[in-house]
Amino acid sequence: MTIKSSISLRDDQYRFAKTLVEGGRFPSVSAVVQQGLDLLRQQDADAQADRAALRALLTERASGSFLSGDALRAQLTSLRAATSE
Repeated sequence: MTIKSSISLRDDQYRFAKTLVEGGRFPSVSAVVQQGLDLLRQQDADAQADRAALRALLTERASGSFLSGDALRAQLTSLRAATSE
């Protein structure tokens, strides 16, 4: 279903969209705006998926074991010694 809507564009936005139409990349300025909205929707969906994955990773990490500062320093010292040999 297509809904007609009136939008306002800045002069530079309109010129850019018109250039894309004149260059044959899009059939109309409306098609340019539609593509832009589709890209924003995909970007938003990707960001939501990234946040969900990060949330799951943080939850998994929070339920795991933690090293004390001293234990971490000891491991780093051991790794440095092993790599310098």
